[in-house]
Order: sequence, then structure tokens, then C-alpha cells
Amino acid sequence: MMVWKSIWASTFLFLSLPTAAQEFAADVPESVTTPDVVETYSLGTLEFFDGMPSPETVQKAYDNLDLIRATTVFLDGIPIAAMEGMFRGLLSTGVNTNEILVTEDLFDARGIWLTPNTTTIYVTSVVDTTAGPIVLEIPPGFLALMDNAAFLYVTDFGALGPDKGEGGKYLLLPPEYDGEVPEGYFVVKSPTYYNWFLGRLTPDPAEGPAPVVAALKEKMNIYPLSEAGNPPAETFFNLSGVKHNTVHANNIEFYNEMNGAVQREPEGVFGPEMTGALAAIGIKKGAPFAPGERMTRILTEAAAIANATARSITYAGRDPGIYFYEDRQWNSPFQRQSHVFLEDGARVLDDRTYFHYMATGITPAMTAPPVGSGSVYAMTARDINGDYLDGSKTYSVTLPGPVPAANFWSFMMYSGQTRSILETDMRSGGIDSNREGIKANDDGGYTIYVGPEAPKGLESNWVQTIPGKSFNMMLRLYGPLDPWFDKSWKPGDFVLVE
Repeated sequence: MMVWKSIWASTFLFLSLPTAAQEFAADVPESVTTPDVVETYSLGTLEFFDGMPSPETVQKAYDNLDLIRATTVFLDGIPIAAMEGMFRGLLSTGVNTNEILVTEDLFDARGIWLTPNTTTIYVTSVVDTTAGPIVLEIPPGFLALMDNAAFLYVTDFGALGPDKGEGGKYLLLPPEYDGEVPEGYFVVKSPTYYNWFLGRLTPDPAEGPAPVVAALKEKMNIYPLSEAGNPPAETFFNLSGVKHNTVHANNIEFYNEMNGAVQREPEGVFGPEMTGALAAIGIKKGAPFAPGERMTRILTEAAAIANATARSITYAGRDPGIYFYEDRQWNSPFQRQSHVFLEDGARVLDDRTYFHYMATGITPAMTAPPVGSGSVYAMTARDINGDYLDGSKTYSVTLPGPVPAANFWSFMMYSGQTRSILETDMRSGGIDSNREGIKANDDGGYTIYVGPEAPKGLESNWVQTIPGKSFNMMLRLYGPLDPWFDKSWKPGDFVLVE
């Protein structure tokens, strides 16, 4: 303190400065100087001696800088943590990497995933190239994708992949692989060791999932290239009804998930900016992540702020560009038609946050699938008046006819908390046009009722909610047709039923 007292006292020397020095000082623009006292909204009073910050100001500035860095790591790192959550959640079921999980009896609320559906069969695996190249034998007629540990697109399989729906053998190479690459494979490269395989199969409504699952098991296999001469039998695991969580943490545990990815993957693979931000808060490859009391407090605060920010972006988007129509609540983070969230050369950061906080699985085909194939998605958490959807109330929502879907359409309801299927007495958590007994309107469209109890006589057109629980609804069109793309067809908003 004695040193600082003498420094503050020295300010009085300026009273006796030569006139030339005073004139020189007067010529310095105010924009490049800092007053001795600055009042801020966020940090309160900041004090300086001729531009030199006081000890108290230095502490405030560094606390704030660490808070900014930690908040940035959360918001920009959601894709990495989301994928780490997926890896950990799948492996928590007892399977090993390169083994295959299948929702043989479809999905349900026992598994916590970001926005799954209960109408298609999921086929998934944590594909690990740590020990060397991996072969993936893909059956014909399959629709699948692969994303890496940074949640960046690697490749498609099936109709949208290089096998063009004919099936075939893919060879996934590890980072910086320089070994021999044999012929006869579709070669795929990834910068990370862990990669996520996600496939979808659509069962026949009359026959159910069993025939499709049986056909899959006859053809699909994942194994090391070193065993290609005598491939081992594949291990399949039924994921239906298994309690597991694949969603990243929303508290300080988030940073432990990020650390897990950093320690496992190649150095610097997440890019210099993210790697630098991680290092600034103590997450470095090869070093223990052990925040002290001060940093634990800051990380806890940052996670709370960033989580609130991500939820605001997802459920209360302020960007008009995410909405499909000026007069509807339906929206999507893919409105800019970019799977890497670019517009005019700029990364739309809020779109990236929205998508990875809410959903999962990245492929270019999700942004603009060919007319009549693939699927499109629209989400809303609000009714026609802009109020949040409330499980205590009953709503109707109408899809005018004809619905522009070559295959079928579906509504899926998700928890406002987990962004996974809202658990109710209904196993499906949603409704689709294949539901037995569903009633169409005179124009070929459908009116669906969403609420705690089914309207009398409309049980087949009803989705159950839970009083006191928020929810959001996702509309999917499988095989979207031209009226969807040219916006001549519009789904109705949720209307409160009095």
C-alpha cells in the first residue's frame, strides 16, 4: 500500500509541469486516454493513475476477463460438449466403442437425447480410430451420417453418401494417418479419434421394426482394418427402454466434459481460438484441470449465465431470420441453409448455439434436402399469442391439407428442461400421420389436440402433456414437397382451446 500511496501522491507533480508539456498533453485525444475514475454498469467504479489500473481495478478486470472467457467457452463449446455428452451417454449403457446400438423397439422417454423421434429406428455407434483405421460395412437402403468430436460433419452414408444407397465398405482413417490405404473402400478422413455414427431406418407401419432390424443385423458391421481378413461378428445392443443421458451439463460439470474431449483428442484439433479460450480457464491437453476456489466460483457463474443465454436464444429468439413465416411462431436455426451456420461469410453464432443446444446430428442434407426426400424440421415453444406452451392447458394445431410430405409427417413433443422426449403416459411422446385411427379433416389436413386430457371422441388426434411442465413441439415432414419449400403451405400455430 505504501507504494501505491506514493504513486497517487505523485499526481500533484503535474501541477508544476512545463507549459510545453501541458500543451502537449492537451493535444492528446480524449478517445485514447482513461480518466482517473470510470463508472461502469457491470463492474462498478474503476480507478486509474494516469491510465495505470489500481490493484482493485486489476482484480475486477481479471475476474471479468475469466468470466468472459468461461462464458465464451460454454457458448462456443456447446457443439463439443454436446458430442462429448453423446459419447459418454452411449458408452454408459455398457457397450464399447465400435459396437452398435439400435432402438429395436423405437425410442422412448427413458433415454435422454436432444430431439429424438419415436417413429424411426435409430442406429448409432461411437466409432473410435485411436488404435487405427476402422471399417464400416453399410447395408443398402440406409440413411446415415457421421460427425466428429467437434460436432462437424464428416460424411453421409447411403442415398446421400458416396455409395448412393447401394451400401458398401467405408474406411475411416485416424488423424494424421500415413499408412497404406487398401482399395475397395469409400475412404473417409476425420481430424478426431472419436466420431459419432447415426443412422435411421423407417419401419413399415403394418410390420413394425422387427424385419428392418433383422435385415440390418445381417449386413452391418464395424471393425478394425487389421481384422478385415476375418471380420468379427458385430455386437448389437438394444437401446430401447434403456435409461441413459446423452445431454451435456448446464452447470460447472460442462467444463469437465470439455476437458475430457481435450485430453482424448489430438492437440489443437478444436482450433486455435477455442484451444486458447480453454487454456485461459485452465483446460490444457496433458495438464490436470483443477480450478481453485476463485476459478470454481467464476466457472459456476459463467455456466449459469451461458445456460440462461443459450435457453434465451433457443426459446426466445430475437433474430427474425430464424422464423419461417412473418405471421407464425415456427422457426429453425437452419433458415440460412448452411450446416456450418454461415451467412455472407459470417458465422451466425446464435444459430449454432440454438441448433446444438436443442438438437443433434449435422449433415448438409438437413439444411435443404432434395424435394421429395429426406426430412425438414420446424420448432416452436410458443402459441399463436407468443406465450410459452404450458402443459396445464389444451391447444389445437392444424396442418392444412394436403400436407406436403411424400412419406409422412410427425409432431414430437420435448421437455423444456431436457430438450428430450417429455415423459407422459403415452409411450410415443408425439403423433404422426401413421397413427392408427387418426382422423383427417375434409381438406386432407389434420387438427391435433395437445393437453393434459384428450378431447372426447378425438383420442386418436391427441398428444398428452403434463400440468406444470413446459414443452416445445417439433414438426417433421418426411419427403417434403414443393409447397413446403416455396412456403405456399403454412402449418397453423398452437391455439388455446377454451
